[in-house]
Amino acid sequence: MLREQVVALLQPRADGTYVDCTVGLGGHAAALADAGAGRVIGIDRDEVALVRTRKRLESMGDRLVLVHADYRELPHVLAGCGVNLIEGILADLGVSSLQLDDAARGFSFRAEGPLDMRMNQAAGPTAADLLRDVHESELADVLHEYGEERHARRIARAIVRARDRQPITTTTELAGVVRRAAGGRGWQRIDPATRTFQALRIWVNRELDGLDTFLTEAVASLGVGGRLVVIAFHSLEDRIVKHTFRRLSGEGAAQSGADAVRARDHPAIRILTRRPVVPEEAEVRRNPRSRSARLRALERVA
Repeated sequence: MLREQVVALLQPRADGTYVDCTVGLGGHAAALADAGAGRVIGIDRDEVALVRTRKRLESMGDRLVLVHADYRELPHVLAGCGVNLIEGILADLGVSSLQLDDAARGFSFRAEGPLDMRMNQAAGPTAADLLRDVHESELADVLHEYGEERHARRIARAIVRARDRQPITTTTELAGVVRRAAGGRGWQRIDPATRTFQALRIWVNRELDGLDTFLTEAVASLGVGGRLVVIAFHSLEDRIVKHTFRRLSGEGAAQSGADAVRARDHPAIRILTRRPVVPEEAEVRRNPRSRSARLRALERVA
């Protein structure tokens, strides 16, 4: 996704080390290697993806290092790899096609599967676990904040009532409850369950937690001239990326007085994308899931 733009921004070099913080099936990692990257460190919390990527990219040999970890553990991963400063970092946020297309992972309402939704299946509660005990008001807040669902309270009430009668354990059960609660007749642009499933996925995987800290630590891991590229798919993610980039460049409203002067006169980074880069129409036709992608990039200058 946005592969050509990622490679053009990161400008891979043969003497450089690059990190793909959400390596997935290795599409971006392979593109960086093909463009001349000397070494690529691929991080992912989905061990299933890493197994497949290791086999798929075995021709890269020791130019590729794969690590099972959360991207927010970036400083620890780099320390474990014996790396100090690096030349480029990519963070392609959100759920992968591998996860969406596997009904057994529970991310999609289009096929029946267990209500799991964990990117790392070895850790944390599943979506079914969280729904079993959540209070109606908290669930409504989750749906409203993470899914931007305007029927959040109505849907939360319906889910809790259905759960109290019988545990909701499959994707199709949950989707049915949401569709009945959301109402609406005739053609709709998106399935009524879309926003609820998105909200629960973000909640289960704590996708927004620590994102701003990760971005700050990522910049600290770059050498001068190093670049960070982030692809976000959700407006809340993109907002965090935008505001953190502005803060690091000295443009953020949170800074004042002497701190603001120092940041403005000696910014740690230079923003490379004043507006987010979006996929071209041809890519959206090939891959409809890319339509909500928003890419932002920065360069460390001091």
